[in-house]
Amino acid sequence: MKLFRDNSKAYLEILGSCFTEDILSMVEILANDLLSAWIEERNVFICGNGGSAANAIHIANDLHYGIGACGPGTKIPGLMVEALTANQGIVTCLANDIGYDNIFSHQLQVKGKSNDLVIMLSGSGNSLNIIKALEVSRNMGLKTYAILAYNGGKCKDMADQAIHFPVNDMQIAEDTQLIIGHLCMQWLNNNKPQKNQLK
Repeated sequence: MKLFRDNSKAYLEILGSCFTEDILSMVEILANDLLSAWIEERNVFICGNGGSAANAIHIANDLHYGIGACGPGTKIPGLMVEALTANQGIVTCLANDIGYDNIFSHQLQVKGKSNDLVIMLSGSGNSLNIIKALEVSRNMGLKTYAILAYNGGKCKDMADQAIHFPVNDMQIAEDTQLIIGHLCMQWLNNNKPQKNQLK
Protein backbone atom coordinates (compact mmCIF):
# COMPACT_ATOMS: atom_id res chain seq x y z
CA MET A 1 0.00 0.00 0.00
CA LYS A 2 1.34 3.43 -0.95
CA LEU A 3 1.49 5.80 2.01
CA PHE A 4 -0.97 8.70 1.90
CA ARG A 5 1.74 11.33 2.35
CA ASP A 6 3.89 9.87 -0.43
CA ASN A 7 0.88 9.74 -2.75
CA SER A 8 -0.11 13.30 -1.87
CA LYS A 9 3.38 14.71 -2.31
CA ALA A 10 3.69 13.06 -5.73
CA TYR A 11 0.32 14.53 -6.77
CA LEU A 12 1.21 18.03 -5.59
CA GLU A 13 4.61 17.89 -7.31
CA ILE A 14 2.94 17.07 -10.64
CA LEU A 15 0.37 19.84 -10.14
CA GLY A 16 3.03 22.40 -9.29
CA SER A 17 5.17 21.44 -12.27
CA CYS A 18 2.25 22.13 -14.63
CA PHE A 19 2.56 25.90 -14.30
CA THR A 20 5.59 26.61 -16.45
CA GLU A 21 6.59 30.06 -17.71
CA ASP A 22 4.99 29.26 -21.08
CA ILE A 23 1.71 28.31 -19.41
CA LEU A 24 1.73 31.47 -17.27
CA SER A 25 2.31 33.56 -20.39
CA MET A 26 -0.80 32.03 -21.99
CA VAL A 27 -2.84 32.56 -18.81
CA GLU A 28 -1.70 36.20 -18.83
CA ILE A 29 -3.14 36.60 -22.34
CA LEU A 30 -6.45 35.18 -21.07
CA ALA A 31 -6.41 37.52 -18.06
CA ASN A 32 -5.85 40.55 -20.30
CA ASP A 33 -8.65 39.44 -22.64
CA LEU A 34 -10.94 39.11 -19.63
CA LEU A 35 -10.01 42.62 -18.51
CA SER A 36 -10.80 43.99 -21.98
CA ALA A 37 -14.12 42.14 -22.00
CA TRP A 38 -14.91 43.62 -18.57
CA ILE A 39 -14.21 47.18 -19.69
CA GLU A 40 -16.01 46.76 -23.02
CA GLU A 41 -18.96 44.88 -21.50
CA ARG A 42 -18.56 41.86 -23.75
CA ASN A 43 -19.92 38.46 -22.75
CA VAL A 44 -17.79 35.63 -21.42
CA PHE A 45 -19.13 32.07 -21.70
CA ILE A 46 -17.63 29.02 -19.98
CA CYS A 47 -18.48 25.37 -20.59
CA GLY A 48 -17.35 21.84 -19.81
CA ASN A 49 -18.63 18.39 -18.81
CA GLY A 50 -18.71 16.63 -15.45
CA GLY A 51 -16.21 18.14 -13.03
CA SER A 52 -15.37 20.72 -15.68
CA ALA A 53 -19.06 21.72 -15.77
CA ALA A 54 -18.92 22.39 -12.05
CA ASN A 55 -15.66 24.31 -12.50
CA ALA A 56 -17.33 26.45 -15.17
CA ILE A 57 -19.99 27.47 -12.64
CA HIS A 58 -17.37 28.16 -9.96
CA ILE A 59 -15.24 30.33 -12.26
CA ALA A 60 -18.30 32.19 -13.57
CA ASN A 61 -19.28 33.02 -9.98
CA ASP A 62 -15.82 34.39 -9.25
CA LEU A 63 -15.80 36.55 -12.37
CA HIS A 64 -19.38 37.77 -11.95
CA TYR A 65 -19.27 38.82 -8.31
CA GLY A 66 -15.90 38.17 -6.73
CA ILE A 67 -13.77 40.52 -8.82
CA GLY A 68 -16.12 43.47 -8.51
CA ALA A 69 -17.01 43.21 -4.85
CA CYS A 70 -13.81 41.89 -3.25
CA GLY A 71 -10.68 43.66 -2.17
CA PRO A 72 -9.70 47.33 -2.16
CA GLY A 73 -11.52 50.07 -4.03
CA THR A 74 -15.11 50.89 -4.85
CA LYS A 75 -17.48 48.06 -5.63
CA ILE A 76 -18.19 47.81 -9.36
CA PRO A 77 -20.13 45.33 -11.50
CA GLY A 78 -18.23 42.18 -12.42
CA LEU A 79 -17.97 40.62 -15.84
CA MET A 80 -20.99 39.64 -17.89
CA VAL A 81 -20.17 35.96 -17.57
CA GLU A 82 -22.26 32.82 -17.87
CA ALA A 83 -21.54 29.15 -17.32
CA LEU A 84 -23.41 27.37 -20.10
CA THR A 85 -23.71 24.39 -17.74
CA ALA A 86 -25.66 26.22 -15.04
CA ASN A 87 -29.27 26.19 -16.27
CA GLN A 88 -30.49 22.61 -15.90
CA GLY A 89 -33.72 23.38 -17.71
CA ILE A 90 -31.91 24.61 -20.82
CA VAL A 91 -29.26 21.89 -20.76
CA THR A 92 -31.76 19.04 -20.37
CA CYS A 93 -34.16 20.53 -22.91
CA LEU A 94 -31.46 20.83 -25.56
CA ALA A 95 -30.04 17.39 -24.76
CA ASN A 96 -33.49 15.83 -25.06
CA ASP A 97 -34.67 17.72 -28.16
CA ILE A 98 -31.58 18.21 -30.33
CA GLY A 99 -28.93 16.01 -28.69
CA TYR A 100 -26.30 16.34 -25.97
CA ASP A 101 -23.69 17.27 -28.57
CA ASN A 102 -25.53 20.58 -29.11
CA ILE A 103 -26.09 21.78 -25.53
CA PHE A 104 -23.36 24.44 -25.72
CA SER A 105 -23.34 25.33 -29.42
CA HIS A 106 -27.06 26.12 -29.47
CA GLN A 107 -26.74 28.42 -26.43
CA LEU A 108 -23.86 30.25 -28.10
CA GLN A 109 -25.88 30.70 -31.30
CA VAL A 110 -28.64 32.37 -29.27
CA LYS A 111 -26.59 34.37 -26.75
CA GLY A 112 -23.19 34.99 -28.33
CA LYS A 113 -22.03 37.99 -30.32
CA SER A 114 -18.90 38.64 -32.35
CA ASN A 115 -15.85 39.32 -30.13
CA ASP A 116 -17.37 37.67 -27.05
CA LEU A 117 -15.08 35.22 -25.24
CA VAL A 118 -15.66 31.49 -24.77
CA ILE A 119 -13.60 29.39 -22.35
CA MET A 120 -13.80 25.64 -22.95
CA LEU A 121 -12.80 23.30 -20.12
CA SER A 122 -11.97 19.76 -21.25
CA GLY A 123 -9.64 17.05 -20.06
CA SER A 124 -9.50 15.08 -23.30
CA GLY A 125 -10.21 17.89 -25.75
CA ASN A 126 -12.38 15.45 -27.69
CA SER A 127 -15.87 15.96 -26.23
CA LEU A 128 -18.25 16.43 -29.15
CA ASN A 129 -20.27 19.18 -27.46
CA ILE A 130 -17.07 21.17 -26.87
CA ILE A 131 -15.91 20.62 -30.46
CA LYS A 132 -19.29 21.80 -31.79
CA ALA A 133 -19.17 24.84 -29.51
CA LEU A 134 -15.73 25.70 -30.92
CA GLU A 135 -17.00 25.34 -34.48
CA VAL A 136 -19.99 27.61 -33.84
CA SER A 137 -17.82 30.13 -31.99
CA ARG A 138 -15.37 30.31 -34.89
CA ASN A 139 -18.19 30.84 -37.40
CA MET A 140 -19.70 33.61 -35.25
CA GLY A 141 -16.43 35.43 -34.60
CA LEU A 142 -16.15 34.67 -30.89
CA LYS A 143 -12.65 34.35 -29.41
CA THR A 144 -12.04 30.90 -27.94
CA TYR A 145 -9.81 29.56 -25.20
CA ALA A 146 -9.49 25.86 -24.37
CA ILE A 147 -7.95 24.61 -21.12
CA LEU A 148 -6.91 21.03 -21.89
CA ALA A 149 -5.00 18.03 -20.59
CA TYR A 150 -3.84 14.61 -21.93
CA ASN A 151 -2.74 15.17 -25.56
CA GLY A 152 -5.09 18.12 -26.04
CA GLY A 153 -7.34 16.26 -28.46
CA LYS A 154 -9.03 17.95 -31.40
CA CYS A 155 -9.68 21.12 -29.42
CA LYS A 156 -5.97 21.89 -29.13
CA ASP A 157 -5.79 22.88 -32.80
CA MET A 158 -9.30 24.36 -33.00
CA ALA A 159 -9.17 26.96 -30.23
CA ASP A 160 -7.73 30.41 -30.80
CA GLN A 161 -5.68 29.93 -27.63
CA ALA A 162 -5.07 26.46 -26.18
CA ILE A 163 -3.70 26.27 -22.65
CA HIS A 164 -2.52 22.67 -22.68
CA PHE A 165 -1.27 20.66 -19.71
CA PRO A 166 0.17 17.35 -20.99
CA VAL A 167 -0.84 15.36 -17.91
CA ASN A 168 -2.76 12.07 -17.97
CA ASP A 169 -4.73 12.70 -14.79
CA MET A 170 -8.28 14.09 -14.80
CA GLN A 171 -8.11 15.36 -11.23
CA ILE A 172 -5.00 17.39 -11.97
CA ALA A 173 -6.64 18.57 -15.20
CA GLU A 174 -9.62 19.85 -13.20
CA ASP A 175 -7.32 21.46 -10.63
CA THR A 176 -5.52 23.40 -13.37
CA GLN A 177 -8.85 24.77 -14.60
CA LEU A 178 -9.72 26.19 -11.20
CA ILE A 179 -6.22 27.48 -10.58
CA ILE A 180 -6.31 29.39 -13.87
CA GLY A 181 -9.69 30.79 -12.87
CA HIS A 182 -8.34 31.90 -9.50
CA LEU A 183 -5.15 33.36 -10.97
CA CYS A 184 -7.24 35.46 -13.35
CA MET A 185 -9.72 36.42 -10.64
CA GLN A 186 -7.05 37.64 -8.22
CA TRP A 187 -5.20 39.60 -10.92
CA LEU A 188 -8.44 41.18 -12.16
CA ASN A 189 -9.43 42.05 -8.61
CA ASN A 190 -6.11 43.86 -8.14
CA ASN A 191 -6.36 45.61 -11.52
CA LYS A 192 -10.07 46.37 -11.71
CA PRO A 193 -11.07 49.27 -13.98
CA GLN A 194 -12.40 52.51 -12.59
CA LYS A 195 -16.11 53.19 -12.88
CA ASN A 196 -15.48 55.81 -15.56
CA GLN A 197 -13.67 53.21 -17.70
CA LEU A 198 -16.70 50.96 -17.89
CA LYS A 199 -19.13 51.52 -20.76
